[in-house]
Amino acid sequence: MKRSSLARSALDSDEARTAVSLVCAAMDVSLIVDHLGIIREVSCANQDLCGAIDGNCRWLGKRWADTVTDESRPKIEELLRDAAGSAPLRWRQVNHPSLQGPDVPIVYSAMKVGESGKIMALGRDLRPMATLQQRLVNAQQSMEREYAKLRHAETRYRLLFQIASEAVLVVDAATGRVIEANPAAAELLQTQMRRLIGHVLEDHFDADGQAALASLLAAARVAGRTDEQQVRLADGTREFRVSVSLFREDKSSFLLVRAAPLASGNPAAESVASQILELVESLPEAFVVTDEEGRTLSANRAFLDMADLSSEQQAVGVTLDRWMGRPGVDLSVLLAGLREHGVVRMFSTAIQGSHGTKTDVEICAVASPEGNGRCFGFSIRDVSSRLSGAPRREQELPRSVKQMTELVGRVPLKDLVRETTDMIERLCIEAALELSNDNRATAADLLGLSRQSLYVKLRRYGLGELEQADSAN
Repeated sequence: MKRSSLARSALDSDEARTAVSLVCAAMDVSLIVDHLGIIREVSCANQDLCGAIDGNCRWLGKRWADTVTDESRPKIEELLRDAAGSAPLRWRQVNHPSLQGPDVPIVYSAMKVGESGKIMALGRDLRPMATLQQRLVNAQQSMEREYAKLRHAETRYRLLFQIASEAVLVVDAATGRVIEANPAAAELLQTQMRRLIGHVLEDHFDADGQAALASLLAAARVAGRTDEQQVRLADGTREFRVSVSLFREDKSSFLLVRAAPLASGNPAAESVASQILELVESLPEAFVVTDEEGRTLSANRAFLDMADLSSEQQAVGVTLDRWMGRPGVDLSVLLAGLREHGVVRMFSTAIQGSHGTKTDVEICAVASPEGNGRCFGFSIRDVSSRLSGAPRREQELPRSVKQMTELVGRVPLKDLVRETTDMIERLCIEAALELSNDNRATAADLLGLSRQSLYVKLRRYGLGELEQADSAN
């Protein structure tokens, strides 16, 4: 609809029509509403806005309140009431349902025109402002996210700086004064933090150390970083290795100084420790170090040969149970003993190689002191040759077999089988008890029985007094 027709329909005088035309030209939306709140004329500033809210003049003949969203209807009623009562002019924002997407926000002001009771509603499109506001909100949220990331990163690095065991100092490249230092630096330089921050770093070293440090700082300013240099405290009590690197921040240059004490250990002792490690590696007996869960940390050459492994890397990270003769049982017994007593002696088992070879072994194990990084050491001795040449321990088994064969013909076969089964079962239970050092729960695990089933068999074979003694304990 043309603006001129809107002006002519609103008022009759030339001055009034001119005034209305000027006002409509300044607004994005202009409406003429009768005293019943029904829209009689519509004018939009551009076709895009008209298509978004009106859509081919569908508002004509409708109540103004019906063209807005539900929450905006009370605002329309207030605008109409204020305009009819000649109240002071007020602007109210309402939302029109859009035909093309999100609701269209428009701020309206209404006034009574002429003597016919008609009301002119003038509105401005707030979509450009809403777009700018949304961009501002998005930019602010993005800045807040980036600031939060920087703050968290600064917190993490500040924490690392404070808890680092290495002495680290930040020095102003222009003045040579310490800007920042971590607690390890104050401890290493044997001074308090307040006597370190803001003071020249070179003052804490002797004459030679001052000269060496000054040379390092000068070289770092030119080359960006330096190699380690040895310096000594002013009192001559300690020597350090110092390295310097340059970095820039806010157009200023700073030097990152890292210091570490020289090794004060006995060279002879260090040589002996190295020789011990070489001897362990060359031991003819297998030696394995595991963590608290039994995962292999290190193994010597003898164990690799016993387990048919070509390199230590094949064993690292694998539980020792992988090569034991009774998987799931032997290692559990060993670890339980180590956690409880700290040492296990003469534990008999077998090592199963990767290619199927089996070696009878005896294991002695020891636990390191409790704390972070606790580990277990296992000394594994091959006893297969000793067992093959030793007299049989189970002296009763051959005699029992001979006795069984002498009963052939006098006792039914099913009775002989039952007696033989009972004899073997009893021998297995006794062996399990001996192997577990009379620990009923471990013996049950070795035999694959529940503890209650083991107690039943103990009473059956006349071993119930062991059960009673165990219950009494």
